[in-house]
Order: sequence, then C-alpha cells, then structure tokens
Amino acid sequence: MPLAKDLLHPTAEEEKRRHKKKRLVQSPNSYFMDVKCPGCYKITTVFSHAQTVVLCVGCSTVLCQPTGGKARLTEGRRCLERVNDQSFACASRLRLGWG
Repeated sequence: MPLAKDLLHPTAEEEKRRHKKKRLVQSPNSYFMDVKCPGCYKITTVFSHAQTVVLCVGCSTVLCQPTGGKARLTEGRRCLERVNDQSFACASRLRLGWG
C-alpha cells in the first residue's frame, strides 16, 4: 500500500511550515536584513526578530518596531535579506521593493 505523501521529499512549502527543529534539515526562521532609510539613504543591518527599536545611524529615525515575533518595518522602508554575506531581495515576503 503506497503512502499518499512522500516523506523523504517534502515540498519547499511544507518544509517552511514545519517547526524549525522538525524539518529534515534544521534551519532557523530568522534572518538579517539590510534596511535602507528613505531620508538619508544609509543602510543598516537589522535582525528579523529584533526585540528593541532599531534607529537609523544617520538621521535617528525609527527603522523597525519590535512585535511579539518578527520586527515590523516602518512604512516606507526598503529591505534586502542577507544570506551568507550575499544579499537578495525579500520584496515578496514584506511586500516592499528595493530601490
């Protein structure tokens, strides 16, 4: 009797929904972002689950506010997600674009 679902080859969507320790290969849910301030155009690195308010180093405006889990970007802020010192756009995740 064959299984209805392949346990050795789950889809990327199924793996993303699983708990971080119950995935086939454990991986964290957090990441680092490069956030660009629209006022002074400086780039600040922010942790996705920051627990304190993050301010811009140039003009001291608020870049993100902490919530119970992930930090929420302030309106008008742009971000790039960082992976192994290489950046790629996270526009689909946060509904924002870079540029």
